[in-house]
Amino acid sequence: MRDEQEFIERRIVTGMIVSTDYLERIMRFWNPAFLESSELKTIARWCTNYFDKYKKAPDSDIQTLYMEALKREELSKADAQYIEELLESLSNEYGRGTRFNSAYLYDQTIKYFKAQELEQHNREVELLVAKGQIEDAEKLASSFSPTIFEDKEIGLELGSKEAMAAIDRAFTSAYIPVVTYPGALGELWNDQLVRGGFVAFLAPEKRGKSFMLLEIALRAIRQKANVAYFEAGDMTEAQVLRRICIYIARRSDKEKYCQKRFRPVGDCVLNQLNLCDRSDRNCDHGVFEVPLDIFYNSISQFINMDTLKEKYEELPDYEPCDSHSCDKRKGSVWLRKVDPCRPLTVKQAKDAVRRFFKKYRRRFKLVNYPAGTLTISEMRKVLDWWERTDSFVPDVIVVDYADLMSAGDGNISEFRHRQDYVWKSLRALSQERHVLVLTATQADAESYKRGRLSMSNFSEDKRKLAHVTAQYGLNQDPQGREKKLGILRVNEIVVREGDYSNDREVHILQDLAAGRPFLESFFT
Repeated sequence: MRDEQEFIERRIVTGMIVSTDYLERIMRFWNPAFLESSELKTIARWCTNYFDKYKKAPDSDIQTLYMEALKREELSKADAQYIEELLESLSNEYGRGTRFNSAYLYDQTIKYFKAQELEQHNREVELLVAKGQIEDAEKLASSFSPTIFEDKEIGLELGSKEAMAAIDRAFTSAYIPVVTYPGALGELWNDQLVRGGFVAFLAPEKRGKSFMLLEIALRAIRQKANVAYFEAGDMTEAQVLRRICIYIARRSDKEKYCQKRFRPVGDCVLNQLNLCDRSDRNCDHGVFEVPLDIFYNSISQFINMDTLKEKYEELPDYEPCDSHSCDKRKGSVWLRKVDPCRPLTVKQAKDAVRRFFKKYRRRFKLVNYPAGTLTISEMRKVLDWWERTDSFVPDVIVVDYADLMSAGDGNISEFRHRQDYVWKSLRALSQERHVLVLTATQADAESYKRGRLSMSNFSEDKRKLAHVTAQYGLNQDPQGREKKLGILRVNEIVVREGDYSNDREVHILQDLAAGRPFLESFFT
């Protein structure tokens, strides 16, 4: 068996073991003869038998099926060793469920089985030729009728059994987020962080676009997703690695960020104004003695770093509200003192990263390019290479960021059309690979003066908005009050499915000194 065949067949069997969705879809045309490996045929048989009985993939139960086969002495020593090594290599895949990229593997399986069906037919023709039965060989050669088709070749007959299965997927697995956030931010965008989604952030320079992309990428790792991170020239490899280490360790390598300082924590306006009537309130007094309307009309006078630090020292026994589920909660900001610490060392950084990836057992591939050199063709080539040589299939692809990519592979001369080509191609990538694609884009010059971005703040080509499934603005006030406090406001620029409004925004609390772009979030 060729290396390419063994690779795809191992992937097919992996899908049969861990993904009920994948196993259910291929059962309608399953034929063990399409697999060349006898050992993999054995595992596939265990999976199909298990599915027939329990209507789900075996997942970690495959180990039990293997042990039972050993007890029955059904396996040769060589087969047992091969299967044991394969199952051991799959241990990180168990329990992934909907996080497993079954849709992409299904597309690959269809192509492989089509090729196998044709190859097996050709073998039968060649066998007849070798026997001298030329006339029979000619008849057999001309009679080939494929039984396996790609979905796009046959379409979808609404009302058919296949259509009902597709509707099931449309209402279930197709809209399960690859990455999720708690609280208000999750309510804002979890439904958009799905396979096939193409989500972008809009912001002016130094607003935190790269921080947010990296935050989502590392959260995806913690939630059992694989990440491919393409740095298109905004940062060097060393800069990205340093940010990753600081994020994981929650500590900077710079002395100035390790001094005694404050970081923001969530609170409730009613608590701060002493208007809360909850019996389980954390403290019995507020911070500001003003009516609610005056507070909101002059919020910058109350919620700023200098005033909050002064109140923190003046009222050391004040406790912020942590009742995030309270239906009367009106989000606000308080401060928490952070004790000084020693700067992060190289050894501590390496230890933290090693523990992180050992704990979450997911994979993060990083590749860097000089600005203006990364193309869509290069991305596809790299993704194919990683898959073929390292069995790496991402669930999330991050491009930091799309405006820095080249359209040189598209042979397009006008700059505006180059941007359209790049963004359209990234959308295609999200669909072809069945992954969540994340990127960012620069806002226009007017964005520096605005407290909240809108659709009019696009740069270079408005067709960017046509290709994304969602775009979010990253906002801070032009005076810098929110930046000092560690507040970032995220608003909807465009969302393809469902109602959206530029006025709908979520406040995110950040601690960038510790590498954390997201601590908690709230609606006001």
